[in-house]
Amino acid sequence: MCRMGDVLAGNHAVWEFDRTTNSLIIRFARGMRTPRLWHALGERRIPVEALAGVGLTAGRRDTLVLHARVRVGADPLMDAAAGQLREACDPYRLVLPGGGAGAGRAGAFTEALRERLGPEGPADRFLVSVPGPPATLKAYDARLAFDGGAVTFHWSRTGATSTKWKAGDQRYALADLAGLVWHSPERSGGHLRLLPREGAGDPRPDHDLASAVFGVGYGAVHESLPFAASVLAALRARSPVAAVPRPRAGERIQHLAELHSAGLLTDAEYRALRDRFTAGA
Repeated sequence: MCRMGDVLAGNHAVWEFDRTTNSLIIRFARGMRTPRLWHALGERRIPVEALAGVGLTAGRRDTLVLHARVRVGADPLMDAAAGQLREACDPYRLVLPGGGAGAGRAGAFTEALRERLGPEGPADRFLVSVPGPPATLKAYDARLAFDGGAVTFHWSRTGATSTKWKAGDQRYALADLAGLVWHSPERSGGHLRLLPREGAGDPRPDHDLASAVFGVGYGAVHESLPFAASVLAALRARSPVAAVPRPRAGERIQHLAELHSAGLLTDAEYRALRDRFTAGA
């Protein structure tokens, strides 16, 4: 049973602190002003051990902002996003009306969570669940399918370059992948790139056979990010970072460096993946 102060209703979301399971339940409202990513997420249960910190600060127009900071490696959605989400789309941010009794409830809620926080360092496994397969994603130049064991690229006759169309559809088993990079469609050159363990593809996403290009109306954040998170979660379950022997982790980092040197990874993408493997080494 929840006690007074264990539930906070904010703009477009309700946060509930479930003391029996020591977890934070976030229920996202549906509405015209609610980010579509939150529509796609619906409801999430976040174990408190997945959080590195929580804070309450003053927001705009007499509001309060409750923000939870997730541990690296604890949530596949945030790991895949790699800091690219706009503030308004951050699922760990709750905007509350300020002043009066509401401020007191928000403060008590924050302290209740803070008292139960565990270690702040990287998690050795994903602690937050994502929707399971099967999953599909429609990009500009391909339709992607993930069945839990492999990702398949079905090229679009009108959107794919001749390089991809001539090569034919591609299938990548999880066992053959070292990771992935999601580049937000809200930024220039948005795409999803799989990182095969062997060999580097073309540095241009529209020519790389392990990449799908986004565009206007294709690969939107609320569609492509959950898809990427599902694949990433399955990859981690198959080969947890914490279970990788040190020499193997070193090989992965070296492989990332080679991809970076070849222009297949941007500086930001390389740093995000390098830090993830280093944390688990």
